[in-house]
Amino acid sequence: MQQFSEEQLNKVKEIIARYPAGKQKSALLPVLHLAQDSFGGWLDVPVMDYVASLLSIEPIEVYEVASFYSMYNLKPVGKYMFEVCQTGPCMVRGCDDIIAYIKEKLNINVGETTADGMFTLKTVECLGACGYAPMMQLGKHYREHLTKEKVDAIIEECRNNASRNN
Repeated sequence: MQQFSEEQLNKVKEIIARYPAGKQKSALLPVLHLAQDSFGGWLDVPVMDYVASLLSIEPIEVYEVASFYSMYNLKPVGKYMFEVCQTGPCMVRGCDDIIAYIKEKLNINVGETTADGMFTLKTVECLGACGYAPMMQLGKHYREHLTKEKVDAIIEECRNNASRNN
């Protein structure tokens, strides 16, 4: 079973200490982020059970939260995750066409990862950048005013970065 390092456990304790005694469940979101970052970019059941044990809560409480928020991945994801916004403003500005283009270009459906483990396509609700629609999040960065040409450039950029880092 995967477990946090001593340093990470100290971080968990620091997070829990932000909240009143007996309210350690309030630390769930940041602890899930730490777990996802630490254990391969996704949360499997044993990891969620581990988080529940650290916070002295029921595993179902962790599953409910992890399955509700799109920022948590419940299955392995690619090195690069395209999280395309599909709410109103992005829809009006053509996110459906961008999603269809990415699916065709990478030969995957929403929720799938390319065979080489490089890309995952995910649709999400509002990312709060409606004035820049259609847009997506790639890691910690927004990619805005998407076009097919911009998607091609982003894919190429990711592939180049991956080859440089290998």
